[in-house]
Amino acid sequence: MTSFKASVQYGDWNGTAAADDADQISLSYYLENKGLINDKEFLLASSVFVGENHGGKIGGVYITAYLFTPPPNTTIDVALDAITGPIPVRELELEITLEEYIGFFKRFKVFHTSRYLNLEGREYKAI
Repeated sequence: MTSFKASVQYGDWNGTAAADDADQISLSYYLENKGLINDKEFLLASSVFVGENHGGKIGGVYITAYLFTPPPNTTIDVALDAITGPIPVRELELEITLEEYIGFFKRFKVFHTSRYLNLEGREYKAI
């Protein structure tokens, strides 16, 4: 079963990511403007995959948008809370440039930690 969590083939590095929507061209706006999302769908999540990278060259950049349609006359949070199993989503995969993807966000940060160490969420002090 799939989940809303990043994974890759070997998983040598794990981590977290955070981002702020761009003021003018967010991913939701892009999908709406291209006619790729309808007015009843809600963008729940997105993922970006870059690979296969060889010799210092970036391979394809693919984003997947995970779209959810709540039942009529139901708010998104109530609809999601009522689901006890997997959330039914429509996956929409697009190939774009890395610059386009990062451009959907005003600020974007990814933090990776070695999978062999229990570091995620621990505090550190730069010396």
